[in-house]
Amino acid sequence: MKTDDLDFNLPPELIAQSPTVDRAASRLLHYRSDTRSIAHRQFSDLPSLLRSGDVLVFNDSKVIPARFTLQKNTGGRIEGLFIAAEASGAWRVLLRNLGAVKDVVHLQFLDAPEMEVAVTEHLGEGEYHMRVSSPDPAHVVLAKLGRMPLPPYIKREKDHDPLDESDRERYQTVYAREDGSVAAPTAGLHFTHQLMQQIQSMGVEEAFVTLHVGLGTFKPVSVEQLEHHQMHSETYTLPQVTADAINRAKREQRRVIAVGTTSARVLESQPEGDLVETTGATSIFIHPPYRWKHVDGLITNFHLPRSTLIALVAAKVGLEEQRKIYREAIEQKYRFFSYGDSSFQE
Repeated sequence: MKTDDLDFNLPPELIAQSPTVDRAASRLLHYRSDTRSIAHRQFSDLPSLLRSGDVLVFNDSKVIPARFTLQKNTGGRIEGLFIAAEASGAWRVLLRNLGAVKDVVHLQFLDAPEMEVAVTEHLGEGEYHMRVSSPDPAHVVLAKLGRMPLPPYIKREKDHDPLDESDRERYQTVYAREDGSVAAPTAGLHFTHQLMQQIQSMGVEEAFVTLHVGLGTFKPVSVEQLEHHQMHSETYTLPQVTADAINRAKREQRRVIAVGTTSARVLESQPEGDLVETTGATSIFIHPPYRWKHVDGLITNFHLPRSTLIALVAAKVGLEEQRKIYREAIEQKYRFFSYGDSSFQE
């Protein structure tokens, strides 16, 4: 399959720069595969589209406020993004415009100048090791001074922005609990506590997996043939209680609905048959043609052209139907990407 098959023209004004005032007030494109039909709804209508006995599988990974700004002694600024904490205590980070590091480079946080920062090693492709003088772990330090790692298509002011505090709340699902992501599992951003209670009360089961979303989620597909793309790897946990819920649903022929491509990737990384508790890493690349093993329905936002995420959608509904859905979403002026509207494909 050619990567060009996943391309489309998106008017820039449809790229959402902020979320709806109310999470569940976003729009919902409802696609039914049995009739190949499209209906336009609000996300708050989702309960009317679910059935008692459905199992919704959520990704409960929590986004770290991973963006930060460093300052040189000369006053120059360096934008940083936390990637991971190494066993040695060093931070693995992306730093913009620092260049090669021959000796240790001493910097300071713009918003915490009392904290010493030493960049010790250049790992290539903009990645570095750095050490921070604070005795606190990285996620504690970043909780105090970090900004949410919004994708580059959402525009914010450098250093600080009036929307920073709002982004801390809204670029996070209401059920997030496991620190580790540097991008939000955005399909879940539309759920409110009230909506989840409503869904539960009608007999829909809620189950959780954890997949920590990495920078690879934004990596464009640059190869001509889609299947030649090197997929990124992300760590995940599938608890036994979730495995049991899905196994029961499958035996009783009830639907398993993945909330987001990340939840879908966790489930489809498992072998056929009954699921068991699993912790590991997945680099599964779901693209047409694909035979789904565990996921019956998918709730997901509208994705970047030529991305692995839109390839997953095409694998779920078929390439021509994916194109039809996206043409319709553009014609109806749905809001795209992380802070945009949603779709339910069943």
